[in-house]
Amino acid sequence: MAKTEINYEEENLILQERKIKALEKIASTIDSLTIWFEEVDKDAWDQRLQWYLAEFHKKIVGNTEDSE
Repeated sequence: MAKTEINYEEENLILQERKIKALEKIASTIDSLTIWFEEVDKDAWDQRLQWYLAEFHKKIVGNTEDSE
């Protein structure tokens, strides 16, 4: 019975370490995205984003309004 408890504790410790590593990777990725968003030329992307949002609205939102 002691071996089972030790194995359970070891597995729990390993899972905790994996969870921490995964969270660190996620945090690193979010940090990279934050830096990219801060550095992107927003004026150049303004028209492009407006076009994409308009297309999304026509295809998705426009269809739901037509069905009502």
